[in-house]
Amino acid sequence: MVLMGVFTSTPAVPSLSSLRLSLPERRRAATFSTMAVLGDDPVRKWILTEGNATEITRISSIGGGCINLATRYDTDAGSFFVKTNRGIGPSMFEGEAMGLNAMYATNSIRVPKPYKVGALPTGGSFIIMEYIEFGMSRGDQSVLGRKLGEMHKAGKSERGFGFDVDNTIGSTPQMNTWSSDWVEFFAEHRLGYQLKLALKKFGDSSIYEKGQRLMKNLRPLFEGVVTEPCLLHGDLWSGNISTDKDGNPVILDPACYYGHNEAEFGMSWCAGFGGSFYNSYFEVMPKQPGFETRRDLYMLYHYLNHYNLFGSGYQSSAVSIIDDYLRMLKC
Repeated sequence: MVLMGVFTSTPAVPSLSSLRLSLPERRRAATFSTMAVLGDDPVRKWILTEGNATEITRISSIGGGCINLATRYDTDAGSFFVKTNRGIGPSMFEGEAMGLNAMYATNSIRVPKPYKVGALPTGGSFIIMEYIEFGMSRGDQSVLGRKLGEMHKAGKSERGFGFDVDNTIGSTPQMNTWSSDWVEFFAEHRLGYQLKLALKKFGDSSIYEKGQRLMKNLRPLFEGVVTEPCLLHGDLWSGNISTDKDGNPVILDPACYYGHNEAEFGMSWCAGFGGSFYNSYFEVMPKQPGFETRRDLYMLYHYLNHYNLFGSGYQSSAVSIIDDYLRMLKC
């Protein structure tokens, strides 16, 4: 049966004739029986065909966030990690898969390799990816910083700032229309979009008007700064950072785009980055003048997104950052 997105099955009692079959024959028969009963299950279909498995030995829920359900499929060909969403179509997972593939291609920090994205016949969507066995600790922060710097250094775009598709930050749409101007891109597609959403959802004209003033006066913060399009994870907080069983850093659940590398630290208020992290990172990607002054600007985008996702508890933090910048920039 299907219960809350977790697929379970009750083992059938074997017939006497089936007991006379050889082990390989019994496995093939069980596979055909399973596929017949669950004929419209695209996750099982992929695992038992393109996934090169002949038998699914166990399916277990491993929780999930507030948006998707996460499940582990153990098979005779290894384990797979599957996320499902009952209310959102494949476009969200397609954006995630493209981001994972882009990060994977930099050959720097470890990310789960995506295999398949598709629609569920009952509505919603799924993504199948590599299952990574996580280690017991958060790992060495200096290694994480160095590996992240290597990803930013290797992942470049000749098209400018943006990404090939729009994706999501949490469940909020993230607009990634290409732009050659970072300040313009960040103002319009990051701050501007979130401010419009706050006005629409909450009627918050005060934060909208203040935010618009800030958007028009950002350039002094970037004087003398080299901004080049680097591949960003885009949603790097503690819940999206782990290690594999060998202690190597792993990052997951991205909201990728090509942007100013400093924007990667917009979620640092809940990422736990320490001194060793930043020291190692800046050995690969040298710190630019005014980094500390711009850091809150990048946090603002995520505070605004949390305000739009989770409500008024984040509004005061966003307003405080905007007010500080308006005073600093005298606008």
